[in-house]
Amino acid sequence: MSEAIATGVSATTDPAQSRFVKELIKQWRAQDAYGSWDGKSDVELLAPYILTKEQRRELPVMGDPDPETLWRLELFYNAVGLAIERATDVMVAPMIKMHHEGFGRLVLIAGRLIVINRNLRDVHRFGFESMEKLASEGEKHVVAGIEMVNKYPDVARYG
Repeated sequence: MSEAIATGVSATTDPAQSRFVKELIKQWRAQDAYGSWDGKSDVELLAPYILTKEQRRELPVMGDPDPETLWRLELFYNAVGLAIERATDVMVAPMIKMHHEGFGRLVLIAGRLIVINRNLRDVHRFGFESMEKLASEGEKHVVAGIEMVNKYPDVARYG
């Protein structure tokens, strides 16, 4: 499998064209029940995920994540799960257990298979330096999840 197919992004494609970013945008648009964001571009919707080095330095080392940050984290991993689901035709469900101080665990489950298992730390600092980094990180998880489902299809499809 070529790298472009595996990652969903080719060298000539902008990050907004990755399957992960497309799913993330769909997640954001689905949250807009009243059409408040209809006039916003996709880049504007995803802007809260971009956290420059300077912005990150301004955040305290220890801190409690606010509800907006937790919501962005949840939408990020929902998009990863949906991208895996679309690629494999296996339903993927996220589960997040988060301590109020910003650490916890996230798993994406397909059937009886854990396709993604992440320890989360410093969630109050959740963000990426650029749109390219956002797309790259999301695609990395999507590819890992697809590989796991393909490696253990009987476990993933067992429900």
